[in-house]
Amino acid sequence: MLMKYKLAVKPGTTRKNKTGGWRTYVPKFLHEKCIACNMCNLVCPENICYPNKKKKKNKSGKIYYQSDLKYCKGCGICAENCPAKAIIMQLDK
Repeated sequence: MLMKYKLAVKPGTTRKNKTGGWRTYVPKFLHEKCIACNMCNLVCPENICYPNKKKKKNKSGKIYYQSDLKYCKGCGICAENCPAKAIIMQLDK
């Protein structure tokens, strides 16, 4: 019996294939520190960081960011590049 397996996906298909299931760490946004600079979104390889949909603001009046964990790989690039240190990586539950 011949079986075929897809071992790789086509480029640009991440949105079809939720890739966040194998991560170890997830980003936690510290909203009170967020300066809404958009750096997290710029450096994220999956572009999972975005302004919250309800346009909620932190204490300093900035719209804070959140992430779509269905696609987050837990790489930590967002946390390392955040100038306000408003993102920390913590173990996924």
